[in-house]
Amino acid sequence: MKNHNVKKSRSFVVRGLAAGVVGALAAGQAPQAAASAFQLKENSVRALGRAFAGSAAAPGDAAVVVNNPAAMSLVDRAIFQADVTGVQFSTEFSGAGTDAAGRPLTGGDGGNGGVTKPIPALYYIAPLGDQWRLGFAVSAPFGFETDYDHGWAGRYSAYKSMFQSVDLTLAASYQVSDTFSVGASVAAQHTKAELTQAIDFGAVLAGAGAPVLPQSQDGYGRIEGDDWGWGWGLGLLWKPTEADSIGLNFHSQVTHTLSGTGSFQVPAAVTAINPALGNAVFVGTPGRAGFTTPAYASASWWHVANERVSFGADVGYTRWSTFKNLVVDYANPLQPNTVEAFNWEDTWFGSLGMEYRFDPAWVLRAGVAVDGSPTQVQTRTPRVPDGTRRWVTVGLGYAPSDSTTIDFGYGHIFVNDAQVDTRTATGDRLRGEFESSGNLLGVSAQFRF
Repeated sequence: MKNHNVKKSRSFVVRGLAAGVVGALAAGQAPQAAASAFQLKENSVRALGRAFAGSAAAPGDAAVVVNNPAAMSLVDRAIFQADVTGVQFSTEFSGAGTDAAGRPLTGGDGGNGGVTKPIPALYYIAPLGDQWRLGFAVSAPFGFETDYDHGWAGRYSAYKSMFQSVDLTLAASYQVSDTFSVGASVAAQHTKAELTQAIDFGAVLAGAGAPVLPQSQDGYGRIEGDDWGWGWGLGLLWKPTEADSIGLNFHSQVTHTLSGTGSFQVPAAVTAINPALGNAVFVGTPGRAGFTTPAYASASWWHVANERVSFGADVGYTRWSTFKNLVVDYANPLQPNTVEAFNWEDTWFGSLGMEYRFDPAWVLRAGVAVDGSPTQVQTRTPRVPDGTRRWVTVGLGYAPSDSTTIDFGYGHIFVNDAQVDTRTATGDRLRGEFESSGNLLGVSAQFRF
């Protein structure tokens, strides 16, 4: 085969795989995203019960280490809290597609691409005198995972997409007055990603003039990488009245350069026709991709009506618009860099929630929320089949003693159907929609010393 055909096929398929890599990095693991895109809100079972209303202002929750460090000033003794929320995310595709020759894509609908996993979190708050508080936390602010059946119609877009960020947070608060507190935090964030997908080498060879049909020679690609980054947060807590608390929280973006390796499986028949494929281009190689987890902010209000009833609201904002594109840089000089546009939009989250205390030992919680999606049909892929989400949650708290509290929370997430119309660089087009939903079940134990 002529050199210009080898070069053409090499560039053609590499760009297809790189686009998939970028898509996967924009998707992810940790558990499953139960907020917009791959953001996770499930860092508090107590807050889950009221749909996270008052997450930065309501008293008694050690998760304020990450949700608003200024609210640690409400703690009057040391607290240790352990939370775990199981997330069951379901997503199913209906639709069809065509290959580069216009023929229907073979394969099934991918089955249920969602998975079920736990999201743990740990918190500790210690008073340091009358005005200072120090807090530590381990939590997962971002994560997502989808995994489709082998050989499905969208295999050239995605098989597995896993993304996870874990934060190690150190926070401090200072009580300026009886009504006003400030707080700050620093976080070491570890982010990792993994993706797999099929590669349509049949389309690559056909595009280079070989007598081969698309979908006839499927290969396989996998890439993984990780990185540590640093972020910071600021918080404010104001009590305008004895019954009201208002909290503000901001967390910076965290910039990463994910470093890892790519591995590929190239059919022997493909290498026989074009030795460069599998011997020079699709070989194991290190790779790097710049990736930034977005900045986000929230405002909370919590009102204690009487000794039994309290209620509040939350408004959150995530600056997804900084996620415009990703650049994948391969160590193998034969594989060109790839720039993939996403052009996500900023999102808003809003919730209302309440608590009803039956007696000093038992409390019932409930809440509703709406969470927007940053994705658009023009750039949405099977890796992140995201849509606007609506939450309905309930919770129950039990305090067997003055030093121990056990909380339970459940939430169901209704997700708008997500339309997709994607094209891979090898000319495969997938059109249809994803029907998704989520269930969350959490338990938490808090100990005060």
